[in-house]
Amino acid sequence: MTDAHTPSPSAASSPSATERAAVERELRAMIAEAARLDAAVVAGLPTDTDLFGPEIGLTSLAGVTLLGAVDARFGVDVAALDLSLDSLQSIATLADFVTAHRSAR
Repeated sequence: MTDAHTPSPSAASSPSATERAAVERELRAMIAEAARLDAAVVAGLPTDTDLFGPEIGLTSLAGVTLLGAVDARFGVDVAALDLSLDSLQSIATLADFVTAHRSAR
């Protein structure tokens, strides 16, 4: 039995999952703003949705806007850390990248 001050084993073993989910929620809102889409639409997309694919349709300018917002909010300069920009493949790859590099700071 755990008390209110002791995290349960599952909670203790998955703080990164909780953090990643929070990062993903914020990124979805940023993606919606950069792509000028309804936030509810982006919130409902699968995590493997391509950022530059037809559902989101980021343009290069919107991508730069998104990268600036990510750097400002999370302190992760994606363009400097991921020269090939593979992290911009999908919602999931960006969330994973930001979560990993945010934790490494």
